[in-house]
Amino acid sequence: CPASAPFFGFMGVTSALVFANIGAAYGTAKSGVGISSMGVMNPGLVMRNIIPVVMAGGFGIFGLFFSVFIQGSINAPQNGMSKYRLF
Repeated sequence: CPASAPFFGFMGVTSALVFANIGAAYGTAKSGVGISSMGVMNPGLVMRNIIPVVMAGGFGIFGLFFSVFIQGSINAPQNGMSKYRLF
C-alpha cells in the first residue's frame, strides 16, 4: 500500500466521527423544536416525544464506536520509515 494510506485511513476515521456527531446534533435540535411545539399544543404528550432525542444521542455514540473500530484496523506500512509515524 502507498505511504499515504494511513493518512487517508485516519481522515476516514475523523470524518466518520465528525459527521456522526453533526448528524446527532442536528437530530437533537430538530427533535427539541418538535418537543417544544408539542409542549405548547399538547403538554400531556411531551414525555412520549423524548424518544427522538435519545435516538439522536445514540447515533452520536454509535459514530464514536464506529470510528474507534475503524481506527483499530489501520496498520502501518511494512516497508521502512513511513509517514505513519508522523501522524
